[in-house]
Amino acid sequence: MIVGCPKEIKVNEKRVGLTPLAVRAYVEAGHEVLIESGAGQGAGLDDEAYRLAGAKIVANNVLVWEKAELIVKVKELLPPEYPLAKPYQIVFTFFHLAASLELTLACLERKITAIAYETVTVGGELPLLKPMSAVAGRVAILAGATHLASFAGGKGILPVGALGGPPAKVLIIGGGVVGQNAALTATGLGLTVTVLDKDPVKLDLLRPLLPDGSKVLLNEPNTLVSELKKADIIIGAVLNPGAKAPKVISREQLKLIQPGSVLVDVAIDQGGCFESSRLTTLSDPVYVEEGVVHYCVGNMPGAYAKTAALALSEATLPYGLTLASGDLKTVLLANPPLLSGLNAYAGYLTLKPVAEAFGLEKSYRASLTALS
Repeated sequence: MIVGCPKEIKVNEKRVGLTPLAVRAYVEAGHEVLIESGAGQGAGLDDEAYRLAGAKIVANNVLVWEKAELIVKVKELLPPEYPLAKPYQIVFTFFHLAASLELTLACLERKITAIAYETVTVGGELPLLKPMSAVAGRVAILAGATHLASFAGGKGILPVGALGGPPAKVLIIGGGVVGQNAALTATGLGLTVTVLDKDPVKLDLLRPLLPDGSKVLLNEPNTLVSELKKADIIIGAVLNPGAKAPKVISREQLKLIQPGSVLVDVAIDQGGCFESSRLTTLSDPVYVEEGVVHYCVGNMPGAYAKTAALALSEATLPYGLTLASGDLKTVLLANPPLLSGLNAYAGYLTLKPVAEAFGLEKSYRASLTALS
């Protein structure tokens, strides 16, 4: 199979879908790999490293999309890429379709085979989302801490505290992978941490990991209101796989938060979990509403491109090799994790929450039906 990796075009996105190590694995498996020149530069991976791994370097993304049967990316397709995608071409990347009607319709119109990292499922776990969630949780604390600074519109609190000043109070809503990593990073820096979740099982797993003084509580309305009033940094870390993120803080509740506090919405790729959230970029990451600083960057792990690219490529490689190993239908039917990643095929949506989000039920087919 011809495998292609174009350079990411999302603003400030420096990650790359394939590392030289991954390229070598594809080549050794008998595949041809096309890498757009400069695709790995932002992650510290130059063209020569890809050549030595066996890739063919091509001049632009048009050539990659034109020749490749399997496209391996990091972020969702953007409008300039829509016309490049070909019917039945396999595109393996983060899609987050529930956050974008435009992208969803483009996938249907172009009849691509959309396999989304964020819905590949193994035993209830999301193995391709997990490494980026881990990075995002850690980045969220660093971003929140940075924007508590006076110059950024924050309270002017030194997050780690100092003589005469206590450390910042961090409220994390969601105790999954993002929340766990945010909590461990925050406590490691000496911040005061409270984690809320509606799932007692998640709380029981998290509680022994955190130091004394941390609070791990059931997310009930009165508890949420009480904690919002005290928090300096609030991390939104909730997820409904493949669907729009639930709203955990309303505009009315935003008024409870102290001015200069920082909201970090890690769920923004799935539409955001704060009612006041709107997408921002790494080059222009924050805005202020009701006196509260909002950090809603859609590709938070991209701020640390090399670390994130290496982690993502390592996680996706076995699945990509499987996709390239034979007839698509046969491969998907034999591999339930990859089948769960199928979001669109042959002009149909195969992920029901996306169809329901946009009233596209007529365009929905269950995966097995669409493939038959």
